[in-house]
Amino acid sequence: MNQFSQSIVGYRGQQSIRAKCFHPSGSFIEFKKENVEQSIPDRFEETVRKYSDRIATKTATCTLTYEELNKGANRVARAILCEQGQGAEPVVVLFEHGIQPISAILGVLKAGKFYVPVDPSFPHGRIASILEDSGARLIVTSRQNFSLASQMVNNRSQLLDTDAIDADVSDENLYFPISPGSFACIMYTSGSTGDPKGVLQNHRGILHKVMLYTNLLHLCSRDRLTLLHYSCFDGCMLHLFGSLLNGASLFPFDPRLGGGKQLARWLIEEQVTIYHSVPMVLRQMIDALTGEEEFPNLRVIQLGAMPITRGDVELYKKHFSSECILVHTMGSTECGIARHYFIHKASQIAGSTIPVGYAVEDKEVILLDEGGCEVGVGQVGEIAVKSRYLSPGYWRKPQLTLAKFLPDPNGGDQRIYLTGDLGRMEPDSRLFHLGRKDFQVKIRGYKVELNEVEIALLEHPAVKEVAVVGREVPPGDAQIIAYFVPGGEPVPTVSELRSFLTRKLPDYMIPSVFVMLPALPLMLNGKVDRLALPEPGKSRPELGTPFVAPSTPVEEELSRIWAEVLYLDQVGIRDNFFDLGGHSLAAARVVSQVIKEFQLELPLQSLFQSPTVAEMAVTITENQAKKVGQEEMARMLAELEALSDEEAHQLLADKGGESYGR
Repeated sequence: MNQFSQSIVGYRGQQSIRAKCFHPSGSFIEFKKENVEQSIPDRFEETVRKYSDRIATKTATCTLTYEELNKGANRVARAILCEQGQGAEPVVVLFEHGIQPISAILGVLKAGKFYVPVDPSFPHGRIASILEDSGARLIVTSRQNFSLASQMVNNRSQLLDTDAIDADVSDENLYFPISPGSFACIMYTSGSTGDPKGVLQNHRGILHKVMLYTNLLHLCSRDRLTLLHYSCFDGCMLHLFGSLLNGASLFPFDPRLGGGKQLARWLIEEQVTIYHSVPMVLRQMIDALTGEEEFPNLRVIQLGAMPITRGDVELYKKHFSSECILVHTMGSTECGIARHYFIHKASQIAGSTIPVGYAVEDKEVILLDEGGCEVGVGQVGEIAVKSRYLSPGYWRKPQLTLAKFLPDPNGGDQRIYLTGDLGRMEPDSRLFHLGRKDFQVKIRGYKVELNEVEIALLEHPAVKEVAVVGREVPPGDAQIIAYFVPGGEPVPTVSELRSFLTRKLPDYMIPSVFVMLPALPLMLNGKVDRLALPEPGKSRPELGTPFVAPSTPVEEELSRIWAEVLYLDQVGIRDNFFDLGGHSLAAARVVSQVIKEFQLELPLQSLFQSPTVAEMAVTITENQAKKVGQEEMARMLAELEALSDEEAHQLLADKGGESYGR
């Protein structure tokens, strides 16, 4: 089958699954391309006119219809204009997760300004950094967060407490003319790699994201969507506007306050139809299930922001109905959804890595090498997205914008966004996401994709979560460190994990250190906070053998040498050198020190043949005895050479060596 035929077969398979991805009511209305060329308030107010009495959003303590939400947003907009007057400018929105930030965001947009969402749980330094970088002159907040906002406000800023807006403020629509190209928000990145940077979004770009999302999942007014992402993350934008611009209902839930069991119960009680989160949140929920739960209304589980595994697919097949479809998406704040992959109960997954799938409308994905040239099918390259519906760039960072957003080489109105992610395109046009470019490390001259190590380790049945990083321990000595959360009892030993990986990966990709954690540290967006992973320390790992202390001078010296080379505080005499994280270069350093310390000639292979301290001690003792014998023989030969024949025969006779002769 040629490449074109494979592409057609794969595409048709996806289309057949999508053909089943409809709400049972059958009330889907296509989001047309021409509807992108307007403002978000225009589209929202049109939706309000159609569905005024329908539930717009609901939490455990509050329910608002579309009409009620619209009126509340209008009052916020008028209060903002009273404080700041007309004109496009950034406005910080500082709220807890829930309904209030939804009303405030709509109010900011209706006032013709663009919102900057900030989570009050952010460290004060991060909030201050965002306020300074955005240059916002107004912070919109609630009574609950007014004290925090007061602490953060600077000389240029004012505060607006939405709980204190006068009841006499009009709740009528404002009808401000807002162009599709006007800024709608600044979405600050998580800041995991340093100072946060603001990604700009305009009305056209957000509406185009909503168009793709609506048509991809066939969203309709009967759908009930989760809102598990905080307003400061891109996932919130997609679900917030995806629901409210289609007449659907939005259900905020704070996963930090409710565990997996509460989340599952809430999904069932609220009859949620569209679920969206990062994979880790879904895994935590499934861990809490008893197996008796049913989710009869759930028709789509969408997972994004992080790669999913074959284990995630198996969990989906086990716990959800045949009417529920799993959708794996790839995208970013800068480019929106760029790829999608539909999975149903009959889908067969070959290999460990799940594709991020096929193209979406108006988003072309190309893979580039280090020189910016396209790579061929089956080759690894940086994922770049070409479209006219990308972010305008980074707020107040023109150089970064120029570096990450390239002009159309053909002179058109499209641009190319460099994602910093690595991918591989298959002959059938499926894209596989292979991790971040900055998740590559050089180990002993080999380039290693840390994501590949993570995927391999996640296949172990006793491993639930994994984060693999590259660190220099000490500086100049690159090591792979694997942090893992066990999936139950018995907890796997380092020896077991290493043995498991040796059947899947070359030796240079095997982590030198394994660190077991009760849970991986997470950022607010649900991604692993790799900067918060603890230092591995120098403790001896949990091996399959108990610790046995050295009992002879040779064993003591060998244990000291091994501990020094492997950066451990102690080494037992039965510990396998390679289970402790040893590799060929470390083995060479050990043998070099042994030769120097014991004045022996040992081949490097000796450590591979005797990989424990006890075994190496025997090897050294035997070599020492052999060396003594050789030295004695050499001394005797030297003595013989200096004697006359008569004296030599007499000496040999005295030593019982008459048969030797000269």
